[in-house]
Amino acid sequence: MTKVLVVDDDFMVAKLHSRYVSAMDGFTVVGVAHSGAEALRAADRLRPDLVLLDVYLPDMDGVSVLRELRAAEERAAGGAHRHTVDALFITAARDAEIIRAALRAGALHYLIKPFNQAALQEQLRHVASMRTRFDELAEQGEARQADVDQIFGTRPPGSRELPKGLAAHTAELVGRTLREHPGGLSATECAEAGSLSRVSARRYLEYFADTGRAEVTLRYGGTGRPERRYRWTG
Repeated sequence: MTKVLVVDDDFMVAKLHSRYVSAMDGFTVVGVAHSGAEALRAADRLRPDLVLLDVYLPDMDGVSVLRELRAAEERAAGGAHRHTVDALFITAARDAEIIRAALRAGALHYLIKPFNQAALQEQLRHVASMRTRFDELAEQGEARQADVDQIFGTRPPGSRELPKGLAAHTAELVGRTLREHPGGLSATECAEAGSLSRVSARRYLEYFADTGRAEVTLRYGGTGRPERRYRWTG
């Protein structure tokens, strides 16, 4: 269960955001704060996993609150019970420098008001996915480059070098074909949709699976080997 602290100077907005969070499976609101100082005290007392943080607060701005939270984490770095918190900004602030400052302070994302329930819940799903991914990496002990790319987002276009024998235009074709079929495809189905040979389609699909951009599932039929199906994850 992901524990959430909601921080907003507007009581009604904080109540609305709390309702959005509570409607999500796997998330619970452990506290609400209406000022920066109150947020810092609540974070220290409640140990939330995620803070929904407004920029405009009556005593200090939200970016400063996040910096204070990070400083507290650094001070506790040598302790036996170090706690870290993620932050998602939800604010009407549109100034580019504020957005940059939030990013540099360590915000996961930045939602500009007004937004609907679906927009916030999409970000909460992203938070849940990241937390799960980090738990998996902790068990593995180390990360592949594909794992890191998934966490930090897609690399800039052209930055992924294709293995020898694979062509960029065919990789784009296979990737686009997968994206157009969110339910997933077998190598045979992908080959037919992209007018490729099955062998060629399978090579590119396996490449996407190896680099973390496609998920492989097995579908069992009557006899013989199970069918490998690929779904784009990006």
